Amino acid sequence: MKIDIFSEMQHPKELWGDDGQYEHRLFEQTLEQARLADEMGYGCWWEVEHHTAVEFSFSSAPELMLTAIAQHTNQIDVGHAAVLAPSRFNHAIRIAERAAFLDHLSNGRLQMGLARSTVPEWRTFNIDADSTRDQLQQTFEMVPKMWTQDRFSWKSDQYEINDVSIIPKPYQKPHPPLWQACSSIPSFEQAGRNGVGALGVTLWASHEEVQGMVDIYRKASAECENPVGEFQNNQIAFFTFVHGAESQAEALANGAAGAAAWYTNEAFSFFEVRESFIEVAREMEAAASDPAGGGLVGQYARDHADPSEAAIMIGRIMEGEQVGEDEMFEVLSRQESLIVGDQDKIREGFKFYEEVGIDRLMTLHQVGPLSHDKIMKSIRLVGEVIPEFDRP
Repeated sequence: MKIDIFSEMQHPKELWGDDGQYEHRLFEQTLEQARLADEMGYGCWWEVEHHTAVEFSFSSAPELMLTAIAQHTNQIDVGHAAVLAPSRFNHAIRIAERAAFLDHLSNGRLQMGLARSTVPEWRTFNIDADSTRDQLQQTFEMVPKMWTQDRFSWKSDQYEINDVSIIPKPYQKPHPPLWQACSSIPSFEQAGRNGVGALGVTLWASHEEVQGMVDIYRKASAECENPVGEFQNNQIAFFTFVHGAESQAEALANGAAGAAAWYTNEAFSFFEVRESFIEVAREMEAAASDPAGGGLVGQYARDHADPSEAAIMIGRIMEGEQVGEDEMFEVLSRQESLIVGDQDKIREGFKFYEEVGIDRLMTLHQVGPLSHDKIMKSIRLVGEVIPEFDRP
């Protein structure tokens, strides 16, 4: 199992200071963290794309940050997790061009993900939500062809591209590995059927739910006969909050509980989670009640009808209840959604993901108000156990 790093580039206002240099300071700290990750043997630095997210994410131009990281490191892969695929964000031609360029500048270290995005960003860019899954699918089908064909054409309700040559071609041949950001069971199935890797989140998922997501992806991937790319990237990656310290007491003193609560509250606010949860719930309910069975999604919905403790807590938050950071941390810790503590605790958490069949664990260190020095120590402590999991 590869041990990677996942970065939102978060920066709470309480850390901004009065000198007006907080953005520049964040960029410099991110580069310093990436250099250390490279030295410690992490597999890939994954960077998100978000817009107008303020404190939650300053990563509005991840291709630039990843280019800088590629120039400051030697071995670590650079992962775009993920490019927002609807055309009002990024036209497919621009996605293909920028990714190929980055693949050259990183000497073939690019891992390439695509995503639909979410409600607030669709609204900002005037995107019809109902069109996003189809646009994502078409982008997955177009980009590998743009990378491998001398001339490219495409015509659909969303796109019309007539006999153009798209350059440069990627450094990796035939092209970089493709991934899909997955935040719902239908997206895990879509990624598997497309023959692309799945980038998931475990921060609020129980071990049973993680196992179910992995099973859905593996079953769909096994049924993939025509991958969208030139090869099938049959890998699954999950990100979760990881904070390494000398002891559990030190981790909590560093502010790990507050950071987990901050991330949860900010994510629910920025992503307008209530609407997203309702949309996914309707999709799952329809699949579960489908007379034909609803396929893999319907089976998952029937097998996981009882909500986890974290799901119940999320429901309380969506109803407007204020859940304290201690309770939130305890709930997430009880279902082992977080990996927080000393190196033995880190090993224990990593072993579950290794045993369940995760190919890459994307460790999220830079969370909320955690200070840069504590993040650097966490990256180092986790890095020291990497050889136990990332074996030749």
